[in-house]
Amino acid sequence: MSHNNDIFNKLCTPLSEPEARMYSPLTLAFLGDAVYSLLVRNMLTTQANKPTGKLHKESIKYVNAAFQAEMIKLLMEQLTENELAVFKRGRNAHSSHSPKNQSDADYRYATGFESLYGYLYLCGEAERIKELFSLSTLKYYLENKE
Repeated sequence: MSHNNDIFNKLCTPLSEPEARMYSPLTLAFLGDAVYSLLVRNMLTTQANKPTGKLHKESIKYVNAAFQAEMIKLLMEQLTENELAVFKRGRNAHSSHSPKNQSDADYRYATGFESLYGYLYLCGEAERIKELFSLSTLKYYLENKE
């Protein structure tokens, strides 16, 4: 049982910036994809109690490479030097995955975007994640909701 507690404690303990930078950009993007998807799902479910099929269809508008590329471009001037470096590492990472129905440029920007979310999550930067999400995706959603 103590092994399970060790794993849980590790999950809940923020890493230092140097420790988080040791992760590959694609690993950060893997984690960041989950963080960003959860934020989008939370945003959508707190606005209205809709059938899950409709929620999923709405979430796809926000959790895709083209939209994420647009959002990171809006945020660029808001990023710290360190955050920009994390984004660039993700954007420039070489993946064996080829994007479906997305441009290569959008896919690379989205990978950088997700890397940043993963990095901030590992560092325990919940307030910064909230700030960036609010300045981009949430703002877009509130300005464009039907």
